Amino acid sequence: MAVLGVAIFLFAKGWGKIWRNIQLGQDIDRKDRPGERWSLMAKVALGQSKMVKRKTIAGFFHVIVYAGFLLINIEVLEILIDGIFGTHRVLAEPLGGLYDVAISFFEILGVLVIIACVVFLIRRNVLKVPRFNELKGWAKNDGNNILIIEIVLMTALLVINASEANMQDAKYGPWVISSMMAPWFEGFSQSTLVIIERTAWWLHILGILAFLNYLRYSKHLHIILAFPNVWFSKLGPRGKLNNMPSVKKEVEMMMDPNADPYAAPSEGESAAPSRFGVKDVTDLNWVNLLNAYTCTECGRCTDSCPANITGKKLSPRKIMMDTRDRLEEVGKNIDANGGEFKDDGRSLLDDFITREELWACTTCNACTEACPVEIDPLSIIVEMRRYLVMEESSASQQINGMMTNVENNGAPWAYPQADRGNWMNED
Repeated sequence: MAVLGVAIFLFAKGWGKIWRNIQLGQDIDRKDRPGERWSLMAKVALGQSKMVKRKTIAGFFHVIVYAGFLLINIEVLEILIDGIFGTHRVLAEPLGGLYDVAISFFEILGVLVIIACVVFLIRRNVLKVPRFNELKGWAKNDGNNILIIEIVLMTALLVINASEANMQDAKYGPWVISSMMAPWFEGFSQSTLVIIERTAWWLHILGILAFLNYLRYSKHLHIILAFPNVWFSKLGPRGKLNNMPSVKKEVEMMMDPNADPYAAPSEGESAAPSRFGVKDVTDLNWVNLLNAYTCTECGRCTDSCPANITGKKLSPRKIMMDTRDRLEEVGKNIDANGGEFKDDGRSLLDDFITREELWACTTCNACTEACPVEIDPLSIIVEMRRYLVMEESSASQQINGMMTNVENNGAPWAYPQADRGNWMNED
């Protein structure tokens, strides 16, 4: 009970910091069309539809691991109840024969999860799938750590059942897989079997609680955040850019001959923003920040990015990881300064994401289409470009030339409107 309490306290504390960091973002309304949002969440987050879209071996095995995570937690619930109240297989009698079917199914699923994790370890470390090559240091080790933890947890669960089957006072089991493993423990004394069973039991439950708190530092936080992330995702056309309210207001005032450009904002009307576009994470909206924490680092976005494929210095996955890293840095700054952010002379732009990366993007939306949890790296790129153009007048020569032509000629081409129809007179 004490261990459970400490684990829940640490998880709640860590989650509080994550939620605080997400709320540092600007407000955005993503509560429209709730019916569509629930349907999308059921299809993408729960149904894993985008994971199997490519029909690859990775998608198949990911579904197995995902199903194992969801369903085996039912048995974990029983283990927690037994640990708190001192019972033993508390659900066995109420469920009767259904209990044997369920545990047998969980054991089979546990073996499949172990196989899937081994396949993923081979893909990452032996076959070295190209989209994982970008990952270095913690990002690379994190994926391996999770897979090893999953293997240990599933193995411990099977050892619990197999060792218990050899105990003299065993009332339940063995089941499908544990019956095959039970002969491994036949030569042990009853006291040794108790030690093995109790060790495996504690290893499993402590592993679960440790994993729960490990999520705070891991890309596997998406296990929790994928559901709200998909629910709050963009429902409109992917290529449609949002209007900046401040700019729209300025244009409307310019077109209104009776507007007073010096009038103070009316009640309920927000003042002009401190800057146009995005320079740092606090300029992003809270959904962008939720996206950053939800990123699975799978690399499907980068693998689909035409700029990256052609050798440009752009990785949508890196955009999301950089955003999360900077947000974590800002959060630690706030913690270290009594709840207030102290200017550290750093920003998301330049210190984490380079201008070369931003201008390499073709805005094709291949990254958002490929993401299995509906993350939108493009919106971050576009907003940072807006800052460069509207705040720093920093754009490439070609873009500056195009905007000058639009301003002077009403078109991106370098000739006046009066000459537009001249092509009709050519032979």
